[in-house]
Amino acid sequence: MSPIVTGTPGSQSTLGPELPGLFARYKGLVELGLTRAVPESSGDDIFLPLRYHLGWVDQEGVPAGSSFTQGKALRPTLCLFACEALAADPGRAIPAAAALELIHNFSLIHDDIQDQDLERRHQPTVWSLWGLPRALVAGNGLQSVGDLAMLNVAGDSVLTETALRVSQILTESYMEMIQGQVLDLDFESRTSIVADEYLQMIAYKTGALIRSSLEIGALLATGDPLAFQAFSRFGSSVGRAFQIRDDFLGIWGDQTTTGKAAGNDIWRRKKTFPVVFAFENARGKSREELLRIYGQEELTGRDVEKVLDILDEVGAKDQSHAITEASAHEALEALGPITLPTWAQREAASLVGFLANREF
Repeated sequence: MSPIVTGTPGSQSTLGPELPGLFARYKGLVELGLTRAVPESSGDDIFLPLRYHLGWVDQEGVPAGSSFTQGKALRPTLCLFACEALAADPGRAIPAAAALELIHNFSLIHDDIQDQDLERRHQPTVWSLWGLPRALVAGNGLQSVGDLAMLNVAGDSVLTETALRVSQILTESYMEMIQGQVLDLDFESRTSIVADEYLQMIAYKTGALIRSSLEIGALLATGDPLAFQAFSRFGSSVGRAFQIRDDFLGIWGDQTTTGKAAGNDIWRRKKTFPVVFAFENARGKSREELLRIYGQEELTGRDVEKVLDILDEVGAKDQSHAITEASAHEALEALGPITLPTWAQREAASLVGFLANREF
């Protein structure tokens, strides 16, 4: 299938750092679904912050000159891939793909508010430009637009029963995502978190929507429960690999590719996997230092360096790599019970390799 070229604002420019071919394969379909789902803005209305957050326009509503701020569109890409890999026309999954991307972005707007982040995708966050009340409304608006987009799945090629089921899967998954966010917020005030608790939290917060993207794509292609289960397990493992790699980059990533300062997550006192692993495994003076540092309102450069030393001491970097690699291996093993065309096997391997080793 050749990528479809659309007129989405900014679509003529580069994606930024290089992505696997699977993203280009479905980029046109994703853009088509999103432009159908998100209404135009008349200026000072609810849709301007939405379109701004999606990277289509600047804060004045002027079309963006680059798609670099638009994100990877991982979830809709996974949905379309699962559908086509099971020998169905991916076009039937376009509304679902759009819905998944919109729901994901509603969570990002709210996440930025809760984390007080001033920048996302190399541009100011919605709340930092429009204030908290309007940003909350914008996030709620994206959620509603996403729910409405999913209703468009029903049609000549999709049974009503199937359309209702995929809508249910989406809603259940973003309820899991919200539960994960609650747990993540709870972790901010705790120092007794263990790795297993953290992995369960990210299975909700990050993994649920990634898993459901593949489940929905599979269900729109076939009623085969074996295929559904295979892509569901694939999605769970991919979600874990994606988030642990994200945690790695939040501490050890290169600022020129991530757009974030080295040690960014430490500066913000975020308890991502490497830090949780350190709290669980550090002993004596090192643990005392972690408790002192993460009990402060603000950190110094020396504090960040000390945390980095403790992470090295307990082997947090190696453990993060080990979990990411194990999750990547489990993801590909999950597809073993079903027969996929050669191109799909190749693209799945390329995608998993990228997510487990990405630098942005």
